[in-house]
Amino acid sequence: MQIKAAVAREKGQKLSLENLQIDEPRENEVLVRIVAAGICHTDLSVRDQHVPVPLPVVLGHEGSGIVEKIGSRVTKVKPGDKVVLSLGSDGECEKCKAGLPSYCEHHNEYNFAGSRLDGSVSLHHHDEDIHSHFFSQSSFATYSIADESGVVKVEDDAPIEYLGPFACGIMTGAGSIMNTLRPEPGTSIVVFGAGAVGLSAIMAAKVVGCTTIIAVDLKENRLELAKNVGATHVINPSKENMVERVKELTNGKGAHYAFESTGIPHVMSDSFDILAENGSSYITGVTPLGTKLDLDIWGLIKGRSIRGGVMGDAVPSTFIPRLVELFQQGRFPVDKMMRFYRLDEINQAIEDVESGTTVKAVLRMDK
Repeated sequence: MQIKAAVAREKGQKLSLENLQIDEPRENEVLVRIVAAGICHTDLSVRDQHVPVPLPVVLGHEGSGIVEKIGSRVTKVKPGDKVVLSLGSDGECEKCKAGLPSYCEHHNEYNFAGSRLDGSVSLHHHDEDIHSHFFSQSSFATYSIADESGVVKVEDDAPIEYLGPFACGIMTGAGSIMNTLRPEPGTSIVVFGAGAVGLSAIMAAKVVGCTTIIAVDLKENRLELAKNVGATHVINPSKENMVERVKELTNGKGAHYAFESTGIPHVMSDSFDILAENGSSYITGVTPLGTKLDLDIWGLIKGRSIRGGVMGDAVPSTFIPRLVELFQQGRFPVDKMMRFYRLDEINQAIEDVESGTTVKAVLRMDK
């Protein structure tokens, strides 16, 4: 079958919209007609080869759509089901059995190899193989072959065009709050970075009952959006002393919790330094391998803690439907940070994400 897809062919270059051939799904795979797909900074990191996935490749790992065909061993979904496509995992290793699929022992093979486990691909341009199965999906396309492990069924009345970003960025921000930090009602939290991940964390903090929610960012448009989705206070560090302002807003004690999504090492250290005694910080921003973190040892001795995590420590098959229900109830308004683009506008969408004019770009394949 012929499809349209955005192909990353050269390091750092624009994606090219091409007609490709897609294989039939194998026994453990699902053919999905993609309705929408979010653009995430991880996609851009691969395009620029900061993350080594072989080229040429079809990226995209926040897909949502409708099941068209299923392989003979697929049991989770059937044709016609609405689905969100998230990360792949083996389901059998120690981490998967412990409910931590984002730490699967074969995470790289399922998500960053650019192929199936046997090295084959599902996409072709005439006689040329195009790397596929990025995050077990490659959803910057009108159709995707997805590994069953990453397919999440949602309800028939779910607004599928909004749900692709739930697969990664939204799940990461919300899961970090709800699954890992688990702040008590009435507590304070500082969220560093008001992009899609940080804004999702802010919304989740409001849902769980935090009463002081402080957003920190350098871009005024993002701070305004943060206030619109749940932040009680905002700080622009270029205009005021961030540490002093946090102390002021927390009666001089510091925050109970902090969440960092910028990937900037000194901001990670800041997320630890503004904590109250016995406070906890969670970092999820990506830095180059080997980057060191500067911490005050006395801060640790005073009971403060800091840890990192992947994709909100979530089990997508159960966590994503819960977030979707909150969204449908109007309690998790992620649509406020989304802007839609056609597939043939993907390079403009990427430019808008990189410049900060768009917080969450979402490609609509049916437009």
